[in-house]
Amino acid sequence: MAATNSNSENVQKPSFETFQLFSSTASGFGIFDDPAQQAPSIPPPPCVEVLPSEVHSSVKHSVESVNLDGITLLKGRVNTQQVFGLSNSDLVPGKYEGGLKLWEGSLDLIKALRCDIKSGLISFGGKRVLELGCGHGLPGIFALFVGAAAVHFQDFNAEVLRCLTIPNLNSNLSNKSHPLSSNFTNCDKIDVRFYAGDWNEVDKLLPYVATHVEDNQNAGYDFILMAETVYSINSLQNLYNLIKKCLRHPDGTLYFAAKKYYFGVGGGTRRFLSVVEKDGVMASSLVAEITDGSSNVREVWRLKPK
Repeated sequence: MAATNSNSENVQKPSFETFQLFSSTASGFGIFDDPAQQAPSIPPPPCVEVLPSEVHSSVKHSVESVNLDGITLLKGRVNTQQVFGLSNSDLVPGKYEGGLKLWEGSLDLIKALRCDIKSGLISFGGKRVLELGCGHGLPGIFALFVGAAAVHFQDFNAEVLRCLTIPNLNSNLSNKSHPLSSNFTNCDKIDVRFYAGDWNEVDKLLPYVATHVEDNQNAGYDFILMAETVYSINSLQNLYNLIKKCLRHPDGTLYFAAKKYYFGVGGGTRRFLSVVEKDGVMASSLVAEITDGSSNVREVWRLKPK
């Protein structure tokens, strides 16, 4: 998880409204929450492509190892107070959506992808990958190590990309002791890009969306990966619309990991799947269910066009 921030008493509280995603005092009960009771919408930041050279060198970035059943990746740690002026667990709708925290779903997703690779169900070799709501970017980094030809990272906040995602990618790529590093030999030939912005508009920047590609047969991403992105009821339709614009047809695959329900904020895997099922153009299958007692029940799902 992200580093815990110890704020001194004289730190000035932010003037904008914040809330905690998993507050123990939340009175909501997941799917029964009323979206009208959620925080009022705030205009999102502009959509931009973030260049690797835009890393914020003034923000302290440290790394620690994460072991995933025999594969070790590096996860970065940055101070949320330093980047956004917030405590570690605060979210600000329209300003900061938790991208500096490493959520369990990212690790669940990588484990599920490894299982499907081992069983021969999927291969990332030569594929285009888009990670939505990337934060640390570990699933996308994993895709690079197992042969993806292009990996594009998207997060709501440009600051998350500059302060965490890009430094975390660089740390993993420079880790010569990584067990998969021998598979990753042509860094200069791989298309790695970073995009910030709201799901309702960021497709205008993504290069493999059908409207940006002359040959629609080659449009879209072969894989879309996302973890812990379905917690807010209000964003689910925009997220699903973006997925449909970006996923390659008819062979693209979406993998997403999340909690079954996010108590107090109303989202979850089942609420998102209800949006998918209502549309009727994608088929879903449960890949994994995790009930380890460390949190609410977590799931990994695979979606493909019908």
